[in-house]
Amino acid sequence: MKATPEHDDRMAKMTFASVCPHYLAKVEKKGRTKEELHQVIEWLTGFDEIELEKLILEKVTFEEFFQKAQLNPNANLITGMICGYRIEEIENQLTQKVRYLDKLVDELAKGRKMEKILRKA
Repeated sequence: MKATPEHDDRMAKMTFASVCPHYLAKVEKKGRTKEELHQVIEWLTGFDEIELEKLILEKVTFEEFFQKAQLNPNANLITGMICGYRIEEIENQLTQKVRYLDKLVDELAKGRKMEKILRKA
């Protein structure tokens, strides 16, 4: 599936604050914790819990969120399908970063071991 410019624009303008509760609900429904979710987000972005709370209060868009992030150098090891898209083939860098996060949350919710989620080269 190929993302359209409209899709990429919609992703950029979504706020992290609007999506984060859905991430939390998804992982908690499967028996994982808020702390584990924050660990996964921190691995990908470098944001600790205090920084995440600040970004949520500021209602930053995903575009602003990832501009401020220090993306993990091993993020490119996140591959596979998410929401009908093959992550490694997504051309728009911001959309790809959002899908990295979606994929990590999905793996956490599916019970994957943390050492597998937090990829190492």
